[in-house]
Amino acid sequence: MTIKNFFQTRRAALAVGAALALGALPAQAQNTVQIKHASGTTAVPASPKKVIVLDATTLDNLSALDVNVAGVPTMSTTARPLPRHLARYNSAPKMGTLFEPDYEKIHGAKPDLIIVGGRSQAKYAQLAKIAPTIDMTVDRTNLVASAKANVNTLAGLFGKQARAKELTDKLDSSIAALKTQAASAGTGLIVLTTGGKMSAYGPGSRFGVLHDTFGIKPAVAKLDTSNHGQAISFEFIQKTNPDWLFVIDRDAAIGREGTAAAKFLDNELVRQSNAWKNKRVVYLDGFNWYTLGGAGITALQENADQLARALNTAGR
Repeated sequence: MTIKNFFQTRRAALAVGAALALGALPAQAQNTVQIKHASGTTAVPASPKKVIVLDATTLDNLSALDVNVAGVPTMSTTARPLPRHLARYNSAPKMGTLFEPDYEKIHGAKPDLIIVGGRSQAKYAQLAKIAPTIDMTVDRTNLVASAKANVNTLAGLFGKQARAKELTDKLDSSIAALKTQAASAGTGLIVLTTGGKMSAYGPGSRFGVLHDTFGIKPAVAKLDTSNHGQAISFEFIQKTNPDWLFVIDRDAAIGREGTAAAKFLDNELVRQSNAWKNKRVVYLDGFNWYTLGGAGITALQENADQLARALNTAGR
């Protein structure tokens, strides 16, 4: 149900009004803590029990911190189960999609806390009318530091500080080792394929962490840093001639039918690149890189691990 439809119905409006009049919103009835987040500062019930999450990256973080939630968004165009590290949320009630919350269902759940971020960030103001809401959108100009800050914020709220330190220390160690490997690995180009098209991403872009933090030297210094990257052709890959080609198959990540990236790229032009000739085409985990935005603590760790394995195999 859209927010417009929801708040335009008299019954729903009366329900919200009654809740406010009676002080029924949990934040007003419990001890609270002030949480600073991407959209401001919110008074949140200390140790909230009923949490609805509308951000895939936050789900990744909460799963790693061993926190259960009362509701999650659907994350693909099919009903396929969530990946291993989010499997604990397969049976959680669905509260809309990553882009469009089900406001009526969320209101009916009477949550102590709602968490948005990324794709659901635009719904923050509307959801904050239902219950205390925080925005865990990651700052992509400083992705790893921002991702770790979000993990620590959530850990403090749920009393999971020791686990957060364990996770962030391991990630820091893995990234340091990966950067050492990457320094001598040659150049790389990251491309996203979808619907028979593809785009490339460079430093400072949506997937720029590959270069900015993990240390892969960019095959092209400047590319369009907009959210959709720079549209490219097979000729672009041939001309750029990267030593490594890192591929995100968006269609596979969201469960949409389409030509698999491996088949799409298998043509005479791409085969002329060093990456293809030396078997250095790496198909990245699409769910971690695309759906989770490479910003959940588990996604970051697994992405660093996958790259380290790929570089290590090539070095043998």
